[in-house]
Order: sequence, then C-alpha cells, then structure tokens
Amino acid sequence: MVILGAGPAGLVLANILRARGIDCVVLERAGRTHVENRARAGFLAPHAVRVLDRHGLADGLARRGLTHCTCEFRTDGGRFRLDYSRLGRGEPHTVYPQQNLVTDLLATYLHAGGRIHFGVEAVAVHDADGGRPAVSVRTPDGRPGRWRARYVAGCDGRHGAARRSLPPGTVRHHHRDHGVTWLGLLAEAPPSLDAVGYATHARGFAGHMARTSTVTRYYLQYERGAAPDAWSQERIWDELDLRMRAAEYGPLRRGPVVDRSVIDLESDVIEPLRHGALFLAGDAASLISPSAAKGANLAVLEAELLARALGDALVTGDVAGLDGYSARCLEHIWRAQEFSYWMIALLHAPSGADDEARFQRRLRHSRMASLRTTRSFQDWFAEHYVGV
Repeated sequence: MVILGAGPAGLVLANILRARGIDCVVLERAGRTHVENRARAGFLAPHAVRVLDRHGLADGLARRGLTHCTCEFRTDGGRFRLDYSRLGRGEPHTVYPQQNLVTDLLATYLHAGGRIHFGVEAVAVHDADGGRPAVSVRTPDGRPGRWRARYVAGCDGRHGAARRSLPPGTVRHHHRDHGVTWLGLLAEAPPSLDAVGYATHARGFAGHMARTSTVTRYYLQYERGAAPDAWSQERIWDELDLRMRAAEYGPLRRGPVVDRSVIDLESDVIEPLRHGALFLAGDAASLISPSAAKGANLAVLEAELLARALGDALVTGDVAGLDGYSARCLEHIWRAQEFSYWMIALLHAPSGADDEARFQRRLRHSRMASLRTTRSFQDWFAEHYVGV
C-alpha cells in the first residue's frame, strides 16, 4: 500500500493499516519539520475523537486537548451565546491544534515500525485501473523513482499527484468560489473569549478561535487579491477590535501575529473518490471552507472508512467496503458542504446598496434572530456544527 501525503488522512490511514499488519509506506513531499509545524484547524468533532480513541491514537489529545462547547455571536443587534453541548446531540468539540495531532500520529506510526519518506514528491499515479498501480516520484536529490503497490491512497491535497492522475472524463468536479476571502492569523496571545467568537460587522466578518492558553487563531474578512502582509499588526488589531466590538464587550488580548495566510473560501468535491486501485481521502477528495471546521474531521472519518475497506480486501478478500467507499464518504462530504455553505451565508453578506445586497442582509438578520431565539433552530445548528 502506498499512501501519498502525511496529513491527518494519510497518517490515520497508515496507523490503522499498520496495526492490522498491512505493509504500507507514506510518501510526503515536505520535510518532517514542516509537516510537524503546519498550523491548521484545531477543532475535532466527537466522531473524529472516537475514531482516534478506537485505534489508540488519542493519547495526546486526551492529555492536552481542551473541551469546547460555546459559541458567541456578536452582531449589530447585540450578542448572544449558545452552549451547543446542551443542544442537539449534546456533544462538544475538542480543541487540539492539528500540528500537534499530526506530530502524535507520526510518532505512533514510526514507533510501530512504519515507513515514511520525507522530501519525496509524487509526480503521477500510473495504471490505477490495472492490477498493480505505480507511483512515479522525485527523490530529495532530484532523481526519478517508482513505487508499486496493490493500492494507492491519495491523501496529498487538491493539487497533489492523485488528483492530477485521474483520467479526463472519469470524474465529476464540483467547484464553487463563495466570493469571500479571509485573512487567517495566528497570534501569540491568550484567548480573549472562553468561546468561539463570530462577529458580523459592516466592515466584514471577524472570528476568534482559541488554540491554546497562549495562542489564538483569528480571522478577518479581507480584500480578494491582497497580500497577507498588506496590513500592519497595528491595523490588524485595530480592525479586530472594531469588528468584534471590543469597545462594547471588552478589549482583545493582543500579542505578536506570528503567522498569516490568505484564504479564498471555496468548495471543491471530486466524484467518485475511486479510480480502480486509486482512492482519494482528505483534501484530495474534497475542499471545504474553514467556516464550519469540517476539513480535518472529514479526513479522519474517510481514513477510517478506507482503512477498514482495505483491510477487509487485503486480509479476507472482501471488497464490498472498497466498492462502497466513495458513496459513503460523499454522503458525509455533501452534508458538511451544505452546513459550511449555510455558515458562510450566516457570517457574510454583501455590503452594496442595491436591492439584492439589502435582501441578503435582511435574510442574515433573520437567520441570526432564529439562532438567538428558536430552540429547534439551535438544536439543528448544534447537531450539524459538531457532526460530520
């Protein structure tokens, strides 16, 4: 088994297969230091935590993860809170930075004797519809190489070799640009709220997400095409203060901004997720906006489904799981996409003065009012907010 990519999907898959005695190798184009320090989302849904715990992969998050259960919405009509652990299915999130999870997964895999090659770039997957596919690679010193296996798992993102190797005409590619851009920020500053903060403002959305007791993730709606460093740190904090209404609800705890990235909110889905012996998982299968914190959770879910299916096929010869893998994953993916789309509409509205912009702003006002006052609406939100 060849696994492309050492993110959550690839490493969960590799660990589960390794525990079942199935030989596999992970090929990762980046170096180990980069892999272990990539700052990504940190909200794990209950299902993802159960998957990790079921396979002995949850020790780190059990020790250092933080339970989180509250959202605070700040609007021009005031603020309100939802304790979603008391709504819907009554489940919280676990906050655990993705780079910590990846570090844990990698350490467990290597400790068990797992094989991984860093700095090896997958170029293409060949003969996926044959009996034994091959992966052509470029080694760290630039030389070409080749790996063969019974199956290949593409966990290498939307621009990776797995997606590029899908034959034209064999897949349907669904893509939507939501027309919204965020500036993602990582600040060495303690959280300013004991909740996830969602602020809507005439100048655009702002978000607050705690990562640790000393690091906080912020988001600012941003001009499309602007460089990540276009704003000074002072301007960033002033804009966060304004949009999160710090003058009304208390100052934000400031600190140096140590990481910035520009995120164009997009949805991207490939159907089906299988081509012969090549399977897609994680961001290679679908890209989802960070508005609903579903990406890593979908990756963990897909990795377990694929690991079970591959294990059954390789150990007992039962291929039913492989045959149903794509349909099962896509059901979860589209449900997550729908909620993400709803969150984008909740948090953003056009700022123009035309009839359409005014109409969309009134719809958002109505959604917020329902979320503030209607228990059935709150239950629906809670169930989908933590579900995948």
